[in-house]
Amino acid sequence: MLFLGFAGGLPFYLIYNTLSAWLRQEGIARGKISMLGWVGLIFTLEFLWAPFVDRVPLPGLKRLLGRRRSWLLLAQLGIVGALVNLSLAHPAANLTQVAVGALLLAFCAATQDIAMNAWRIESAPGSQQGAMAAAYQVGFRAGLICSSAGALGLAQVAGWHVTYATMAGLGLVGVITTLLVREPHPRVVPVGEHQEERVRAWLANRAHWPSFAQTAGAAFVGAVVCPLTDFLGRFSVRTAALLLLLIGSYRLTDFTMGVMANPFYIDHGYSLGQIATVVKFIGLGLSMIGVVLSGVVIARYGIVRALILGSCLVILSNLGWSWLATTHGPTVVGLGFVNGLDNMALALHGTALIAFLSALTSSRYTATQYALFSSLYALPGELLKGTSGFVVDRIGYPHFFLYTASLSIPALLLLYVLTRPTHRHALRPATD
Repeated sequence: MLFLGFAGGLPFYLIYNTLSAWLRQEGIARGKISMLGWVGLIFTLEFLWAPFVDRVPLPGLKRLLGRRRSWLLLAQLGIVGALVNLSLAHPAANLTQVAVGALLLAFCAATQDIAMNAWRIESAPGSQQGAMAAAYQVGFRAGLICSSAGALGLAQVAGWHVTYATMAGLGLVGVITTLLVREPHPRVVPVGEHQEERVRAWLANRAHWPSFAQTAGAAFVGAVVCPLTDFLGRFSVRTAALLLLLIGSYRLTDFTMGVMANPFYIDHGYSLGQIATVVKFIGLGLSMIGVVLSGVVIARYGIVRALILGSCLVILSNLGWSWLATTHGPTVVGLGFVNGLDNMALALHGTALIAFLSALTSSRYTATQYALFSSLYALPGELLKGTSGFVVDRIGYPHFFLYTASLSIPALLLLYVLTRPTHRHALRPATD
């Protein structure tokens, strides 16, 4: 899980933060940079092809590697190819080529996430999902360090084209890991008895359809409709709505602030070397310590308290960014302190959310349900992220970070409501 986490984290900043630093150095306007962040909307649409990853076998590869690993390998080879394509791009001359390359990279990375999350949930029992989430986050943060601190430092001495080509080489870590790990064995059959009855009833009412249409329709009902009804059937309408609102609002601050981080560093006078050393290497290194502590917090105090603490720390760190934006010129000590706090906060924030979504996911529909949840938590933030550059242009960085801090308040209010006795059962792990 540690090495697969690295493979998951590697492309993330190469689509967002690191790419935005490259574009800003090339003189691309902040508004265009933040709009390019909408490429990340592909992650919010991954539920559309998650049923195929969940159910459709890849000819030849499934027999050799199994269902989960065959999809993992295909996605990882696509990531390597997309990074090679970006290494050949020239943003100032052809921004469209960069956008298409980033879109391809995002699609392959999202497909990898679908298969990887299914592998993680199916490879360990529910009692170990907190540890699996922590291991994934440590690896993920290591991937972020390579694709941010490593990429920025390398770009300063060798240029951006060599940097993205090097990142493509690091993508082979995921390929090698996928070839070495074992294929998981689901603890339950993919479709439960009541879901099988639903599919049989659907087929009985459409006996006059051609056989190919019956097969396709039954597959759709089993892969898409049943996962939705499984989730909604476990909760009342009000509780399900509160859970979905919580998932959709929990990471608003992360997404909205993140795309403007590197433009802020550059606009505030920090060099690529300072960003690589203080922000990416030291800050993300501290975040790995934060992930380990997050696993301890989740195990000892529970997921709900970890979710609450994560949101509070994210608000505090964004207030720190607002203060840093008021300083005159670059202050390395202030940058290190605020960024260290921010990375520790995001470590707990992200690990708690992964453990929470894993607990909500039924192992009958691992890939599809988790993809639906991850798409939902990303969609509102991705939409807001595309406006971040225009907000900074209008109100400036100090007020922008106050605005991003306030975006974590709705999730805290929803967590308070869900801890009331009438909804508390919704925060327990799914049972099969």
